[in-house]
Amino acid sequence: MPLAKALELAQEYDLDLVEVAATARPPVCKLMDYGKFKYESAMKAREARKNQAHTVIKEMKLRPKIDPHDYDTKKGHVVRFLKQGDKVKITIMFRGREQSRPELGYRLLQRLAEDVQDLGFVESNPKQDGRNMIMVLGPHKKKTEAMAEARQAQEARKAEAKANPGRSQNPADTDADVDAEGGIDTAVDTEAPAEA
Repeated sequence: MPLAKALELAQEYDLDLVEVAATARPPVCKLMDYGKFKYESAMKAREARKNQAHTVIKEMKLRPKIDPHDYDTKKGHVVRFLKQGDKVKITIMFRGREQSRPELGYRLLQRLAEDVQDLGFVESNPKQDGRNMIMVLGPHKKKTEAMAEARQAQEARKAEAKANPGRSQNPADTDADVDAEGGIDTAVDTEAPAEA
């Protein structure tokens, strides 16, 4: 179709003549409302970005001579990150004479990997990088799956709260008998002991 005829048609239907494939011979054009097309494509892109999950690498730093309680705390953070679907970079920092004993750091990283193997896997094996030893753990679940599970759990908690609006969320409150002033009822024997 000649260009003049196509422009005439576009004016007649109050549409725009948009070139779709410029490299084709002859070039391919389409009659459309270009403003509406741009708006719809922007909305689709926004929706795609909304559902997109960004992979984040969290970092946890340890020392070779870490206390057991500190190790448990750091391991808890790593577990939380992996449950959220994030990768975790674990760094062991060596200082002074610790640098001559890299096997301590290697054993610590292996122990941590074994402790969290049900949630994640070793993506990058431990390797020495100057004063540091680095290992990367990846989650078994993808970020989108973790986000969907978290959303479902939150909706379930909201539904539970709506179903039982008067119930306390703390189970310890229901175990003890509480009087009107907020104290706990206890039976106290106030009589004097009988003399024998």
